[in-house]
Amino acid sequence: MSHTDYPFQATSSGLRELTEVEKRKLADDKQVVSEFKQNKLEKEAQRNWDLFYKRNSVNFFKDRHWTTREFEELAGITEGSTSGTPVLLEVGCGVGNALYPLIAESKHLYVHACDFSPRAVQFVKDNAAYDPQRINAFQCDLTKDDLVEHIPERNVDVVTMLFVLSAVHPDKMIEALQNVYKVVRPGGCVLFRDYGLYDHAMLRFAKGHKLMDNFYVRQDGTRAYYFTKEFLNQLFVSAGFKESTNDYVLRQTVNKKEGISVPRVFVQAKFTKPDHR
Repeated sequence: MSHTDYPFQATSSGLRELTEVEKRKLADDKQVVSEFKQNKLEKEAQRNWDLFYKRNSVNFFKDRHWTTREFEELAGITEGSTSGTPVLLEVGCGVGNALYPLIAESKHLYVHACDFSPRAVQFVKDNAAYDPQRINAFQCDLTKDDLVEHIPERNVDVVTMLFVLSAVHPDKMIEALQNVYKVVRPGGCVLFRDYGLYDHAMLRFAKGHKLMDNFYVRQDGTRAYYFTKEFLNQLFVSAGFKESTNDYVLRQTVNKKEGISVPRVFVQAKFTKPDHR
């Protein structure tokens, strides 16, 4: 389906260097969206994501077969190296692009899966591979709906947060992480991957899309935050977690069809809930 290859990927403790053109573009983009429109976007956030899934159905994202390669903890629970039934929580499950490859790899994994969009959750349930004995899929706004209503406290071994926290308003990110913290068992972890500062997608925004520093609105009304690893650490530590790893992933994406190469920047991290909590 895609004409994209990934010939270069590296982890880095520092941000990627901007070109002079990129520096001028960012320095020039000072105007932020009006407070009225920002409030409207916040109120309509769920509706905008629901419309996204209505337009794209299950076809927008490719299945994420890379998760066990990038996160050894996921490889461990799918290979059965833990005792008992390992419990995974996928926050922002979308239509199941990460969930179903993991379920296919492991016959003993139990997964809680939630998403902001009721339509996305319905797509998960409509999948032929959906098994209510192994998957608990439910709609949830992490910033205000208590996860404990769906998952017992201190129950989850591993949480995945893949390109989800960036869609939450920065002022509400800590509440979302505190919510997740309650259901993670002591010694359990959160595996995180999301957009990093100076990612190509951030640099493509035209004027009129900036909500605040590092936070932008797309054409369809969905929003994206571009993280520094320092800000990410601050959020997770404030919610009670301890940093295990936290780095930038720098990737050169080559689009053969268009003949262009663009720099992608992600933040990839692991945060652990201390044993004594």
